[in-house]
Amino acid sequence: MSDLTAPSNDSQELSPLRILIVEDDPMMQLGLEQSLEDCPQFEIVGQANDGYLGVDLALKLKPDLIVMDIGLPRLDGIAATQQIKAALPAVRIVMLTSHTTETEVIAALSSGADAYCIKGTSVDRLLAAIAAAQEGATYLDPQIARRVVEHLKPPTPTGNVGQLSQRELEVLKLMVEGRSNPEIAAALYLSPNTVKTHIRGIMNKLAVDDRVQAAVVALRSGIV
Repeated sequence: MSDLTAPSNDSQELSPLRILIVEDDPMMQLGLEQSLEDCPQFEIVGQANDGYLGVDLALKLKPDLIVMDIGLPRLDGIAATQQIKAALPAVRIVMLTSHTTETEVIAALSSGADAYCIKGTSVDRLLAAIAAAQEGATYLDPQIARRVVEHLKPPTPTGNVGQLSQRELEVLKLMVEGRSNPEIAAALYLSPNTVKTHIRGIMNKLAVDDRVQAAVVALRSGIV
């Protein structure tokens, strides 16, 4: 109890971690708030229910850490993370989401997320993810870590990276962000068939078998 009633100089030393919650499910938002507020080392400074509002509040409140969903209205959590990290590189971001594909995980991490948790995880695991992010480490939920690591192992070729055209590099960047073919087509004003052709060309030149491996090669090579 002495920690909670310590003099002002001690409370400054033990200032709570300021957390922003970005989650559009009201029940999930409430559950997160209650779970984290039970920990005296945390302070919930704000909540947002869509990606754009999450970015705005992050820039305004400058929290120490953000708990972020991926499936958000208007602006998804991956794009929101990218924007926040560009403006506030020191803020830690913990993804807490139901999205579990390797492409989404890699896209989230490449956008700057420090930890990736699956909804339904225990509070202890969420706290472990927050602690790891605070320390500058990367945390992957055990449910997805093995699958992601398996995809990270095989693709190492980088010799043909220089053969990619400018348009293929643009498509590859959007692939790394986890965009679907229709989303890539809309972003680059291309037809879906043209996007498929570019993706086939990218995978052939990088000597990979799927989109995840192409994203890993891109990230390892530093080309996107």
